[in-house]
Amino acid sequence: METLLTVRELRKTYRRGGGVFSQGTGGARFTAVDNVSFSINRGETFAVVGESGCGKTTLARMLLRLIEPDGGEILFEGRNLLTLRGEALRSQRRQMQMVFQDPFASLNPRMRVSEIVAEPLAIHEPGLSETERLARTTAILGRVGLNEDAMRRYPHEFSGGQRQRIGIARALILQPKLIVADEPVSALDVSVGAQVLLLLQELQREFALAYIFISHSLPVVAQLATHIAVMRAGLFVETGPADKVLDQPQHDYTRELLSAVPELPGA
Repeated sequence: METLLTVRELRKTYRRGGGVFSQGTGGARFTAVDNVSFSINRGETFAVVGESGCGKTTLARMLLRLIEPDGGEILFEGRNLLTLRGEALRSQRRQMQMVFQDPFASLNPRMRVSEIVAEPLAIHEPGLSETERLARTTAILGRVGLNEDAMRRYPHEFSGGQRQRIGIARALILQPKLIVADEPVSALDVSVGAQVLLLLQELQREFALAYIFISHSLPVVAQLATHIAVMRAGLFVETGPADKVLDQPQHDYTRELLSAVPELPGA
């Protein structure tokens, strides 16, 4: 299979007690992501699982250069993203999109749904006519289960599950090759989350998408993952094919995660 993304020894440190805006030289530092390496093939789902604060969201944001790493390499289709600037970076970025954790916070409340979903087209394909942009927006919203009427409405008029579908449509409209999904169902109730997971599975098959799926729940990622990395305190403590990690966990922490989280109903 074709390798889409290769990550080598990626790391990020912060000054303790600080965060993105507290990266000065003084004070003790802690390592949020500690020399993480992995690769993902086209069409696969690589799940990163761990408790809050283990570094998985920092990792996800570094992959899209929303946060700059302190060291390492991110190779997408053989090109090192960390060396790209300007138009070259923008061109590569359109192939990598993100679905955020909180569908309530990730959509601009002042924009209509049609504007939210079409916004990436305005940035990356400014030459599109209004008719073409409208047709693309209508088609992708329909694919995630929302009708044309949704385009004129605002985010607050939708349920949490519907808002997450809007976020998925926004991520897909550029026809990317990789989706980074950061806890995409954790803010939803179990039944709605299960529907969103099913939609993500269908879209993956239809568009040959690769997913990096961030979660705190092994039972949730079991439905999607081809490979799983278990993350603790910035490190991958166990990685492997999903069935092996789930059925024959090698690390005590993996066994703790499996025993601590109840199975989803019907899973």
